[in-house]
Amino acid sequence: MSHFYSSVFKPLLFSLDPETAHELTVSGLNLVASLPFFRVGLKSIFSPENNKDQSFQMAGLKFKNPVGMAAGFDKNAHLINALPLLGFGFAEIGTVTPRPQSGNQKPRLFRLPIDEAIINRMGFNNDGMVEIAKRLSRRKDPGFIIGGNIGKNKDTPNELAFEDYRSCFLCLNEFVDYFTINLSSPNTPGLRQLLEKESLGKILYTVQEENQKLNKPKPLFLKISPDMEEMAINQAVEICKELKIAGIVSNNTSIQRDGLKTNQEKINAIGPGGLSGRPIQSQSKNVLSGLKKLVGSDLFLMASGGIMSGPDAKERMDLGANAIQIYTGLIYRGPGLVPEILDYLAKSNTVN
Repeated sequence: MSHFYSSVFKPLLFSLDPETAHELTVSGLNLVASLPFFRVGLKSIFSPENNKDQSFQMAGLKFKNPVGMAAGFDKNAHLINALPLLGFGFAEIGTVTPRPQSGNQKPRLFRLPIDEAIINRMGFNNDGMVEIAKRLSRRKDPGFIIGGNIGKNKDTPNELAFEDYRSCFLCLNEFVDYFTINLSSPNTPGLRQLLEKESLGKILYTVQEENQKLNKPKPLFLKISPDMEEMAINQAVEICKELKIAGIVSNNTSIQRDGLKTNQEKINAIGPGGLSGRPIQSQSKNVLSGLKKLVGSDLFLMASGGIMSGPDAKERMDLGANAIQIYTGLIYRGPGLVPEILDYLAKSNTVN
């Protein structure tokens, strides 16, 4: 499957504008997943019944396996019935904001093939919480875990951001299994300022307050930036422990540009945005390792950032991750990356 993707689909997709290629991929997967014959075919290829059981418990939820689709790929919950067929154990939809928004001006998605990387400045483009809730209500596989990655609208002042997170939580809580509170995207002006202690505490407290009113509260995760300073990470962990947040997603994209093979002229022409893929592997591993020392067994950890292979996934699990999320690796390696990772983890008996 990986060879077929590399030789046929990847050249075709890479001949297109990255955002166009992404939209075609989402539309194609959605169509294929709606046809019974193809559903059976996909499932037999990517998640055969004789696969070793890799289910596990995290934050009170039973996951089919520890490989998830990171937020950003399925922003609008179009693929909630397709991703299970590709072997994923869970997926995060979004980032979802209260009101629909178009995001930043195009072009806003860029490939760096030599580096196996992506730079994006999408800007939380999505259909808004009401429309996305309607799609989530049509989930066919209740055993497939779905996380809701939530954020604030671009024009919401930071001092009122907590209201946007509250609104998204209230609208989506009936339809998702856990929430990830996204304060770490570099593509919404001022968003990362919300990771500062006072703002972070207010947002997490607000969402957790509403959460505790439910008969069965949802696990809450905080998604952090790989560019955070050590003191800020320490404060975030303290707040998460204090408010009984379930865990941390480590981590979002980076604004760093160190060590890239792509020529500087092209990097300058692309401009700002979040870097993902192979170049942030080391940075992401360092953040995860430091987090594990801080949280011990008090918080669950999901690892993201530059996971491009089975060995990469195992390394994150060995560093203390309970689960992993992929996105850019899928673009460069294709859907065969999911069974490859699962097979590698099964052979190495890696479960946290």
